[in-house]
Amino acid sequence: MTYRLLPEWYPQDGIQLTWPRHDGDWAPLLACIEATLERIVIATARYQRVLICAPDELTKQRLADTFDAYGVPAERLLLIVAPTDDTWARDHGPVSVVDEDGQLVMLDYTFTGWGGKFPAERDNRLTQRLANAGVWACPVSSRDLVLEGGGIETDGEGTLLTTEACLLNPNRNPTLSRAALETQLGEDFGVDRILWLTNGHLEGDDTDSHIDTLARFCDPSTIAYVRCDDPNDPHYPALAAMERELQAFRQRNGEPYRLIALPWPQACFDPEDGHRLPATYANFLIINQAVLVPTYGDPADVTVLNALAVAFPEHTLIPIECISVIRQHGSLHCLTMQLPQGALIRDTPALGKSIRGTLAQHSAGTD
Repeated sequence: MTYRLLPEWYPQDGIQLTWPRHDGDWAPLLACIEATLERIVIATARYQRVLICAPDELTKQRLADTFDAYGVPAERLLLIVAPTDDTWARDHGPVSVVDEDGQLVMLDYTFTGWGGKFPAERDNRLTQRLANAGVWACPVSSRDLVLEGGGIETDGEGTLLTTEACLLNPNRNPTLSRAALETQLGEDFGVDRILWLTNGHLEGDDTDSHIDTLARFCDPSTIAYVRCDDPNDPHYPALAAMERELQAFRQRNGEPYRLIALPWPQACFDPEDGHRLPATYANFLIINQAVLVPTYGDPADVTVLNALAVAFPEHTLIPIECISVIRQHGSLHCLTMQLPQGALIRDTPALGKSIRGTLAQHSAGTD
């Protein structure tokens, strides 16, 4: 079967969010992260649907009441109950492709908590559980390959952008050589060009340099990337080297990419132990007719909106404050997974009842 990996700007049914558990890692920041997620839902629901996986029935009902009070149309929300470990839908959510007949297929990769750093068994089972419950309107195909959505970027035309530090890390697929991995990615995504970045990282990042923290396709010929302009910052050498790599990359037609440099926010530190947090403006989310942009209460917040306005002249740019999100070492894009047109079942009212029962059955005795 031949597939084609869809770019983020492909028309979407909605986005997927995984709501935090009250007893999880977000517990000390629960009110803050919930406020950020609420802003994401309200902004997104203007344009498309939002699938929210809630940790329990009480949270699900509370969210339904909250968003009803905010005036979010009920038909724009799909609230379901599902057991999860954490909130990073970008990495435990499905990766969407189309086959040669134009049929949407969701690829369900193995998620190990970024190479076994954190518990991930429930997150790893989530996509298939949602399939068993009838959430998806398209087939799901499981993969043994360890891969996270934040680790890959595509132009939708056969080119993949990624980092060696993540995809070639022995904590992901230690038995696969680079050549074998490229073959697998070519088969799964229909890509015949892989642009490998060998430089670039963010302090405080748990993902081993996910590409969505560093450089992003905005269209087939445009890449937005983070640039550090402070020679005294420890990130400066690696990000300067990454910039040179991006400048050397060529499009399929031999032309250089249009590169849009994103500003470097002031250093953010954890207020409890002082470690540096991975604030990055590259972690934006493209949805239908809009781009949600992470902000950090920094003077560069305005600068990044101006920069991305050049990349997305026909989109509305919506700032989403993400100071609390980086406290858990991710940002806006990491919290979300886009769901392309044809992904979500349409009969939401009837589905709500059936999902509760089906998920309960599939979860019994396993969590």
